Amino acid sequence: MTCAGALELTLDVAAGERVALSGRDGATAMALLRAVAGLNPVGGGQITVGGRGSRTPAERAWRARACAWLPRRPVPARSRARAADVLARSAHPAAAAFAADRLGVAELRDRPLHGLTPAEIQRLHWARVIGCVAAGAGVLLADEPAEGLEPHDREALVLLLAELPVTLLMATADPVLTALCDRRVGTTSDRPGAPRSPATTGFGSKSPASLQN
Repeated sequence: MTCAGALELTLDVAAGERVALSGRDGATAMALLRAVAGLNPVGGGQITVGGRGSRTPAERAWRARACAWLPRRPVPARSRARAADVLARSAHPAAAAFAADRLGVAELRDRPLHGLTPAEIQRLHWARVIGCVAAGAGVLLADEPAEGLEPHDREALVLLLAELPVTLLMATADPVLTALCDRRVGTTSDRPGAPRSPATTGFGSKSPASLQN
């Protein structure tokens, strides 16, 4: 598989597996995550989730439902969006709102995002992701989710990731989050000059959140 910003690689992720992506070049792992989410174009090979590609409109729509995306820097510094706008973007807004209450950020709904702390914004996005999982997403794609968080917020994130019934692909250099995963995969950029492998990326067709719907 080749995509903008990433080298060629082969990666198979079993259903329910947690995989940490690491490397000197964080942009490579981010490009892979964005390609799996359908946000970056794929120049060669293919990416399948649950045995499905993303070449047709129907397949792309299914991919958007099957994958929940937790970005590295969720909100531009000058964004005019409100906290409620984050929750509304979830595939299951009611479940996201319930999760926001459990995560202690429900009272922030009417506040602008630019006035919130990084931890508060990240918790809103965790709530959005929980809503997506409640709606049937079985794959979670997370790009450095602990960046900028205080230790107690990082611990809360670890507990959340450990409990979510998803297949997890996460770009992280955090040793605590890496320890949560079943294996660590170095990006191709870790090995300059290494032979390029066949271009495919696949995710298992069965997961606790069911990627077959």
